[in-house]
Amino acid sequence: MQPVFVLVHSPSIGPSTWRPVAEHLVAAGCRVRVPSLLGITAGDPPFWPRAVSAVRDDLGPVPADSPVALVAHSNAGLLLPVIRSGLDHPVTGSIFVDAALPARTGSVPVAPPELLEFLRPMAVNGRLPRWTDWWDEADTAPMFPDPVMRRTVVEEQPALPLSYYEQRVPVPSGWDDHPCSYLLFSSPYDGLAAEARERGWRVAHLPGTHLHQIVDPVGTAQRLIELAAVS
Repeated sequence: MQPVFVLVHSPSIGPSTWRPVAEHLVAAGCRVRVPSLLGITAGDPPFWPRAVSAVRDDLGPVPADSPVALVAHSNAGLLLPVIRSGLDHPVTGSIFVDAALPARTGSVPVAPPELLEFLRPMAVNGRLPRWTDWWDEADTAPMFPDPVMRRTVVEEQPALPLSYYEQRVPVPSGWDDHPCSYLLFSSPYDGLAAEARERGWRVAHLPGTHLHQIVDPVGTAQRLIELAAVS
């Protein structure tokens, strides 16, 4: 049985970053879910349990015996092990897309010390600007294919609390006992793609910016189908 693709967006942005890819996957005959993690930071930390609940709840209409392929973009990669452990559905593969890599076991900080050092001066009353406001226009503009998509993504972004990035996420032992793979877009993630390769994962490269899935949803969908097929 072909797995259901579960496209998990980074909590720093929103589900619209996956919807163009979802449309092409559906057109190719795939079943797809795009859960929303917007709102998971309502209340006090830790926030990762609410991300697990959001994905599990979104899969409610999918029969429990249907296999799923988890696809995590960017910072959502750190959440993938706990998401997998919280699902009733069998996970046949996990695909990390320009994503942070979790540890093999133990726990992992959402933000390393150097990122926290960058973020802390930006926080106002404990809350950060939206992700696209962290960067210069010269860095942000090339990530979007057109003004409409840019407006959609930018307006959807949450202003996350700094405490989201200060949390640690547990990494259940044995979470990677199924086929995992990595889809690299942008050069800042070269080292993570290399680490994935060292772990014995299949690695594919689709050159672009960090949000390349909204620039080339057709190519991204095709790579996901190929990676899921070998999972």
